[in-house]
Amino acid sequence: MELTHFNDLPEAEAIEVVSVWARVPAWAEAVTGARPFASVDDLEATATRLAGTWRRPELDAALAHHPRIGERPRGEGAEAAASRREQSAMTDAAASVAEQIAAGNAEYEARFGRVFLIRAAGRTPDDILAELQRRLDNTPDAEVDEAIDQLRQIAMLRLRAAIEPDPSSGE
Repeated sequence: MELTHFNDLPEAEAIEVVSVWARVPAWAEAVTGARPFASVDDLEATATRLAGTWRRPELDAALAHHPRIGERPRGEGAEAAASRREQSAMTDAAASVAEQIAAGNAEYEARFGRVFLIRAAGRTPDDILAELQRRLDNTPDAEVDEAIDQLRQIAMLRLRAAIEPDPSSGE
């Protein structure tokens, strides 16, 4: 969707668009409330700045809607479609790597009480496995910080995939 169209959406529709990027209700409302944006860069800068306030409650809210890495996202909505695109590399994962990721997911959930979140886009299954294994050694507080950073990265990638500059903007 072009930026002008996003700027002109009714508030509830714009909140739903932003919620696909990260299902953090107060953030989605704040991003939507900051419209209109002069450029996609301006939108991203505002979204990033507002995401700087995320803490564990926001992470937990967002992760309530995130599939486990390596599991096929369910549903037909925009959020499920984005997860399928982002995790597409996992479809080519060797069986042994997929099994190790599944085991690591279970260990992570037992240790931290939530699903493992990683920006899968641009990573191979082996990269994901290495990060999962590394992060299992994090303290709970350090892991919250890492997971929030991953959520922020995912949100900004989704923003960039969803919003296009207006043709006349020269962006």
